[in-house]
Amino acid sequence: MKPSTLSLYIAAILSTTASVALAEQFLPLMEVNADFRPAQALKTPISLTTIDNDIIQTRGAQHIEEILSLAPNVNISAGASRGQFFQVRGIGERSQFSAPINPSVGLIIDGIDFSRTGGSATLFDVGQVEILRGPQGTRFGTNALAGVINLESKQPTDELNIHAETGLAQDNTRSLGLAVGGPIIKNSLLGRFSLHSHQSDGYMKNNFLNRDNTHNRDELSAKGQLKWLVSDNLNVDLNLLHLNLDNGYDAFTLDNSFNSLADQPGQDKQHTNALAFKTDWRASNAIQIQTIATYSKSDIIYSYDADWGFPGQFTDNLYPYAATEEFQRERENYSFEIKALSNEDGHLFNGKTEWVIGAHFFRQDEDLDLSSDFGNLINEYETENVSLFGQLDTHLTKKVTLITGLRIENFKADYKDSNSLDIDSSEVLFGGKLGLNYQFNDNQLLYTSLSRGYKSGGVNNNDDLPASELEFDTEYMWTAESGLKSLWLQGNLMTSIGVFYSSRRDAQVKSSIPVGIGAFEDSITNAAKGKNYGLEAEVNWSATDDIRLFAAIGLLHASFDEYSNPKLSGIEDRRMAQTPAYTFNVGGEVYLSPRFIFRTNIEGKDEFYFSNSHNEKSGSYALTNASLQYRIGEWNITLWGRNMFDKDYGTRGFFFGNNPGKGYVQESYTQRGEPRTMGLSVAWDY
Repeated sequence: MKPSTLSLYIAAILSTTASVALAEQFLPLMEVNADFRPAQALKTPISLTTIDNDIIQTRGAQHIEEILSLAPNVNISAGASRGQFFQVRGIGERSQFSAPINPSVGLIIDGIDFSRTGGSATLFDVGQVEILRGPQGTRFGTNALAGVINLESKQPTDELNIHAETGLAQDNTRSLGLAVGGPIIKNSLLGRFSLHSHQSDGYMKNNFLNRDNTHNRDELSAKGQLKWLVSDNLNVDLNLLHLNLDNGYDAFTLDNSFNSLADQPGQDKQHTNALAFKTDWRASNAIQIQTIATYSKSDIIYSYDADWGFPGQFTDNLYPYAATEEFQRERENYSFEIKALSNEDGHLFNGKTEWVIGAHFFRQDEDLDLSSDFGNLINEYETENVSLFGQLDTHLTKKVTLITGLRIENFKADYKDSNSLDIDSSEVLFGGKLGLNYQFNDNQLLYTSLSRGYKSGGVNNNDDLPASELEFDTEYMWTAESGLKSLWLQGNLMTSIGVFYSSRRDAQVKSSIPVGIGAFEDSITNAAKGKNYGLEAEVNWSATDDIRLFAAIGLLHASFDEYSNPKLSGIEDRRMAQTPAYTFNVGGEVYLSPRFIFRTNIEGKDEFYFSNSHNEKSGSYALTNASLQYRIGEWNITLWGRNMFDKDYGTRGFFFGNNPGKGYVQESYTQRGEPRTMGLSVAWDY
């Protein structure tokens, strides 16, 4: 984006105001729930971004993919109907096909681990999203090498609350949702229930089938929550979640356009039922006991037309082929965690040290049935994690706090498949954190930390690989980080800035090498060393009673110091895949009158490589979003638009031969991001 363009946007925000005497606007001091204890984001010594429900609604956002670009140094990869694979500071998976994966970025929804199932992150009735950057080894273990994305649904209260919402947008998009919460038994049992449907034909057109809904979205989500106030010292919570996602997948074309010629477009379906049962017992003034038990079961179908064409499309070609692949997965997860936390009379060492200690059990069973014209496969992957963890927060003085945390995890895995591959593994992993915080005053926190994160090893299920390459080792990462979080100008200016340096050992690197028409040799190997370092800064400023401005920037360098792979070359001399050198977000909101609110932002990122296996890139881009909201009584009417200038950009890319008309010469193929989309939402709150 040219500097002059950016200046024009900021000038428009600053000048478009009626200067009416509105009520004073306060910056949101959001509470973060992803750590051991709830705390204000301003006082949480972690690099993080919080996104509240207002931002979700004014963007017309239905899924996490539509808001993640607001966070610095966070990226997302598509290759499906939704972006389902997340990267934080350049680390994270980009896809999954036949092999099982252990994720680098955790995804937690109401306490339930969905780290392998990114399509689950729908946003209706979500109160806030918390994006934690950097290793979270003490709190979350192996699924949080790079960070954690935590979604918290709105909680039931002791007053009746009703939210109804509907919306229309381009591509025959429509949505309808209802959430009702309040007391079931006064002062004893609270509840909340929500139901939401989102449907769209999608932005792809299939010219061969003469259809405009082969890349459609048909998403149903339902949530139920019960909060039982057993006594002044005991609360019991039950969360239920049902997801029925019946989406199409028809995104890649031979000419990289929005017009498909696939004769057998794919599917991206998910059917999930999940629950979380939580207890919070204040046993005494010295100790608090918390437990959470979760269960989830997901049936997932992911399929695509591998040739992206139709029979007879290239009648003069001597080697035409037609192929489809369908991956049917069943995932079943169980977990249980118990932890004890100190209360005011339970602090150690003369009352100076708060503590937490706990144990965690997590089991996942995943079954795959792959039906492919390149070869069928059935496999089973079972993992079991048993962890012990603890943390001490020692107040050395009134302003200085020392944090020491440790997690020890026993990880077991058992992989079997129809190619007679049978691999068992067991290892003990550990991570932790050593931090030092300096609280200048209530509004200034300086923090520094040294963290160790880890990601368990895994299996390559390609039977063409030599035996020495069928397994890969655990990855470890040390991260040194320092930051300053501040509140200025009597609470009207909030700033956060942090720098980090990460050293990766045995970094897990995926390669995908074409080995024939439409076929690849996928494998993960351990690079010897890698480094990721950069900066993250966020600003939120209530400039006047009528104007709020915000900005965020992430700077990132991520490369391999050593990487030996005879099938690839030059990887150690360039940035890692999915690591733009910068990401940014700048915008604001203007209260034009007591009823009209105008919001706009520009978010963008530098170019980045799609893969570590080739040199194809997404070009740098900036997207402009805007909304105009009208409030009258309990009604909110919002006209919103995403990608207002219809910028063309890529969300996933490959480089291989797939075009018979060109003799299968290797070319770049890119999945295009969402074009300009405008819609109208109407909400009613009681």
